[in-house]
Amino acid sequence: MDRIEFHVNGKRVGVAVDPDTPLLYVLRNDLGLKGTRAGCVEGQCMSCTVLIDGRAVTACMEPVSAVAGRKIETVESLVDGGTRHPLVESFIKEQAGQCGYCLAGILMRAKALMAAKPSPTRDDIVTALDGHLCRCGAHARMIRAIEQAASVGSVAP
Repeated sequence: MDRIEFHVNGKRVGVAVDPDTPLLYVLRNDLGLKGTRAGCVEGQCMSCTVLIDGRAVTACMEPVSAVAGRKIETVESLVDGGTRHPLVESFIKEQAGQCGYCLAGILMRAKALMAAKPSPTRDDIVTALDGHLCRCGAHARMIRAIEQAASVGSVAP
């Protein structure tokens, strides 16, 4: 077991785990951040997407040793106290989620997209979401919600 330190949602954390443990398990089991979902656990469904130094990555495929000293953002970062990120607000307004299982990964992918491209086109959004599995068929509402959040012109908090 190694002690690995990194930042999660703005807080420095340290965990004593096997360095090959997937980041997903550390977030959920060691740090109690249950928003990041465990779907296929093979990097295919993308429900476990988090941001590592601003880049969208599937947490199930990332060994915790690879994030030492880095900045991780999980879906929990989109709600800061009583303040919700524009993506959260627009997803609620558009009723963009049904079962909600895929939402954490999609929200984090959308946040990365908006940070890289503050005014994404519909094609940019569709391309960014490509590969995210959602069985509820809410993609049209999700795309509208991301378009709406982008129109607000803010990617903070």
